[in-house]
Amino acid sequence: MARVESTMLDLGTPAPELNLTDVISNQVVSLNDFADARSLLVIFTCNHCPFVKHVRPVMVKMVNDFQSNGVASVAINSNDVEKFPDDSPERMREEAKQFCYTFPYLFDKTQEVAKAYRAACTPEFYLFNKDSTLVYRGQMDESRPKNNIPVSGRDLREAVAAVLGGREVNSDQRPSLGCNIKWKPGNEPEYFNS
Repeated sequence: MARVESTMLDLGTPAPELNLTDVISNQVVSLNDFADARSLLVIFTCNHCPFVKHVRPVMVKMVNDFQSNGVASVAINSNDVEKFPDDSPERMREEAKQFCYTFPYLFDKTQEVAKAYRAACTPEFYLFNKDSTLVYRGQMDESRPKNNIPVSGRDLREAVAAVLGGREVNSDQRPSLGCNIKWKPGNEPEYFNS
């Protein structure tokens, strides 16, 4: 497991397009599906990462709370499933069922969506406002496995509250830290090694 920080995509970036299959519904999901949402939360995640497992119960509850307030959410797994079969679409479907995902869990087979978002680790969070402009990216909170800080979701909750309240999101944002995205051999993006 390589510990990697998120790259911190520039604030103000328009939401990169995505057209990915939801392993739960087997339907293709795109940005247009969220045109009526008050905002969109994009989460890069996977099944096997200890950092994801550490925050998952709070993350799922938080996303459910956000959805009840008009925040659309999607989770995306971009890992190489040949080397990491625990992250296969079949296992993703099991994960979504076990942990009661009420949001699409998308499989990024080509890893092109991860590259478009400059994603580097799991979990990693991107919040876009009603205009599909990036207003928050980085960590859910400061909790990490074994650092004895309780999982609260504070950083992400504050960003969502600001968006829903029509306020500017604090630009002092911290990168997420987690397992590196498992790139297919020869597919590592340039930004990943910089």
